[in-house]
Amino acid sequence: MLLAEDFLLLVTDDASGRLSAPSAQVDAGLGGANLVELTLRNKVDLSGENDPGKPGRIVVRDPSPVDDAILDAALEIVLAYQGKRPSAVIGPLSKNLRGKLYERLVSSGVVRAERGRILGVFPVHRWPAQDASHEAEVRRLMTQALVQQEAADTRTAALIALVHAVGCEDKIVDPRQYGLSKRELKARAEEIAEGNWASAAVSKAIEEMVAAVVATTTAATIATTASAG
Repeated sequence: MLLAEDFLLLVTDDASGRLSAPSAQVDAGLGGANLVELTLRNKVDLSGENDPGKPGRIVVRDPSPVDDAILDAALEIVLAYQGKRPSAVIGPLSKNLRGKLYERLVSSGVVRAERGRILGVFPVHRWPAQDASHEAEVRRLMTQALVQQEAADTRTAALIALVHAVGCEDKIVDPRQYGLSKRELKARAEEIAEGNWASAAVSKAIEEMVAAVVATTTAATIATTASAG
């Protein structure tokens, strides 16, 4: 599965099928996940001193198809944003992505689609787990890294960084089961997220995604305050 699919499964409650984090933050995380995935696959990089233009900008090293519909669409988007800062592509990458990923997870039998209405008027979509075996294995690897402090592989570390960005560590691993506080679990996730497992390009992609999550949170807070006033 893609990083974005794993991330979406982790932040979707298995029983209720609802997100365990604000949707805008999740969407930013999904866009960031695809950017990180393309970087891990050596498709995308950050420009250096030997590249034209300013350093630290998006550059596509290998534009050949990945042979995955979701990632190929993401690569096309990134191609259009070459020369821009990574932050510029997070929004475009996240547009309509969550729904497409859920539909793919339904097709593969991992979640099921449930539709209903709130108060009999407002339509809602829920995506409870159908087959949670893959997600359980992902959680096991994350628990080993977060609780038992075993060395995380690159993909597990990337997922921990993504989950940490939206503040859902305790939704993935219950710290109380391991005698930890939420603060301790968060600190361990932060240590992994900021570790030396990632290239400069991956680290920057995660940094920009985190910034996008913070921006959406700030904007939501401002809007709520203004509405209350």
